[in-house]
This record gives sequence, structure tokens and C-alpha cells, in this order.
Amino acid sequence: MSGADIASGNSRRAAVAIDALRRGWPVTLTHMDSVLTVLAIETAQDISGAQAILLSASRAATLKLTNQRAAADTALPVMIKTPSDLDLTLALALADPSLDLLYPMKGPFAAQALGDGPSASAAIELARLAGLLPAFLVLDGVGDAPVLLSPQDVAAFDDNGALRIAARARLPVAANADAEIVAFRTAVDASDHVALLIGKRDSSPPVVRLHSECLTGDVLGSLKCDCGPQLHEALRQISDASWGILLYLRQEGRGIGLINKLRAYALQDQGFDTVDANTRLGFAIDARDFSVAARMLELLGVKQVRLLTNNPEKVRGLQSADIIVEERLPLKIAENPHNADYLATKKSRTGHAL
Repeated sequence: MSGADIASGNSRRAAVAIDALRRGWPVTLTHMDSVLTVLAIETAQDISGAQAILLSASRAATLKLTNQRAAADTALPVMIKTPSDLDLTLALALADPSLDLLYPMKGPFAAQALGDGPSASAAIELARLAGLLPAFLVLDGVGDAPVLLSPQDVAAFDDNGALRIAARARLPVAANADAEIVAFRTAVDASDHVALLIGKRDSSPPVVRLHSECLTGDVLGSLKCDCGPQLHEALRQISDASWGILLYLRQEGRGIGLINKLRAYALQDQGFDTVDANTRLGFAIDARDFSVAARMLELLGVKQVRLLTNNPEKVRGLQSADIIVEERLPLKIAENPHNADYLATKKSRTGHAL
């Protein structure tokens, strides 16, 4: 069996586990002689069989658990003893920091020694990949019909290599009637990414915009972000160029998903900025993977672009995947009273050139 076949098998096992967690099914991670069976708290239907609770390091820090001897390694997840009064309501309150004001009286909790750090860390990463809160009920043994995988399977998860063009059609849009839509699908992940090609292709580098999906901004006209205005301004500027491409990436909420983005909004209402809200939930400041955009451009036969962005990470993401960014074009959007702090945070904490 080739190395590519092994990597594909690893990735597929991780994909099966991600799907299982979303459906409320347990998964079992095996590493050397240890076995860790977990059930995502967010999708659990009951707490029967729960032997412990596994929490991300950031959530454990909020709950003041990392100062306990059994949880001394702050880089690792934390396992706590199951509280005697545990039910689904308390379990979700433990998992979801946006509920802290609603359920302020929690604990005390006792951290337990973490027997298998690699499997625990892999479980937390699986939850993030599934768009779920990184918090689990730890079950006894393997259970019935488990989904089995290893930390190596999680580390190997990659849905970009399997990306392919699934369909394309002419699509006149308000910005330009001369447009074509191209849909991309992967065998591993359920997300379908889209490219909108505008204008007549020539030998010049296209003006390209990487736009991450934002239901609240793009569709509902949310004033909390600048996504909707950015989308329409990008379409206008692409239309004014000789030709260009809008890549619409299914990476809602900087990659944490719609539901977690709404939880981050709730935390923002409690006084946290967008960066701290994401990390408090147990996610990265920006969990997006721009290599998928590079793969889309590759499939479209595009190797050089003029990139319409204020985000230096998008430039670096394409360049690291061997897409030449000949020029960065700024995208200027006026602020409003509802998104002024959000835009200031993008500039001061994530390096956006606004």
C-alpha cells in the first residue's frame, strides 16, 4: 500500500468520526495500549455511562482547573471527575462558556490524571473539525459498534486533496451578467465550495477575492461585521477588472461554524472581543484553511492572482501553496456603530490592514 493510500485511509477514518460526533455517536481513539471512548456533550442524548468529562485547556482554565496537580500541563486537555449531580443541562453548561452568566454556580470540580494525552488532544481536535464545542463525556470501554481511529488519523485529516470540480453553469449576477459558477466537492468533507468567474478570461492575473461564508452578514445584512458589504464591493471591483474570481469558502465564523459563531456573538455581548470569544470557546483565533482556496485556483488553472484582501494571512496562505500573489488590493468598507469595535479588533489583534 502506498503512502498516499495510507494517508487517504487515515483521513477517511477521521471523516467518519467527525460525522459520528455530529450525529451524537461515540467514537473510540486508540493509542498504543490505551483506549479513550468519547461522546460530544453538544450532541449527546443522555449521560448514561459517563465516567469523566474531557474539556479543552482553555475551558479548563476558565473553570480554574489548571491549577490542580492532575491538570498541571496547561497545553493538554483536562479530564475531570463526573459530578454527582451531572445531567445534560450541567454538562452543556460545563461545555459552553456563553452560558456562564446563566449558570454561574458550577463546581467545585476535581481534575483527574490524563492517562493518554495524544488521544485526548486528538478528541479535542476532532470536535473542532466537526464544528462542535470541544467538550466530551468519557465513556467506559469501547461500547457497541464503535467508530475506531487513532491520533494519527486525526492528524492526517485533509479534505483538500480530494477536492474536485463537481458542476458548473452560466450564472448572470447583478454585478455582471457575464459570469459562471463552479461548484467544488470533496469526498471527505460535506462542505461544497463555490467559485464565481466574472468576465472574459485573458492572460492577465485575475482579481481574486477569498470570501468566507457569513450567513448573518451576506444574507441577513448583519451590522455586527463587514462581510456583506465586503462581498458586494468585491463583486463590483472584480466586475470592473478585465476578469476575476470570487471564491466563496464554506468556512463560517472564521472556520468555527455558524452555531459557534453565534456563541461567540453571545460572548461579545458579555464584553469579550472577537479574538477572546473564539479562544474562550476553545477554538483558534482564526480556524480557516486557505489552502482550499489555493486548490480551487489550481483546479481552475490559475497560478497568479491579484488578491483583493486586507488580511495578510490570506496572502501567506496562497503563497505557501505556490499561488503567486502579484499584488494585494485593499478592500475599503465604511464602519457603522455596531461593527466599529469588531473592525478595530481586526486591525489591532489580527493584523488586518483596514
